[in-house]
Amino acid sequence: MPDKNEIGRRKQIKRELIEKANLEFEQSLPISRERFKMLFDFLDEHLSENGCDDTLTLTRNFLEENQIINAEKVIGWLNENGGYCDCEVLYNVEEQFEI
Repeated sequence: MPDKNEIGRRKQIKRELIEKANLEFEQSLPISRERFKMLFDFLDEHLSENGCDDTLTLTRNFLEENQIINAEKVIGWLNENGGYCDCEVLYNVEEQFEI
């Protein structure tokens, strides 16, 4: 069984790894967290009214309406993170922001 110093060292390493992962995630974002929150709210509202058509139509509409100039980069990032359609953006991507 590890001693107290070893347990403390392991906890510190774990904290550092989590902080590093969080920083890398933040640096990978193509738009701000605030814009993502706005996107998630937009999708939540519109999907509850209309459902998902298995495309990113609503996401693309949001990006266009909000004049996001790097929309294709955002779409690519969403795809890389499990957002292949509007409902997947909510279910797969939004949960990554709950860190």
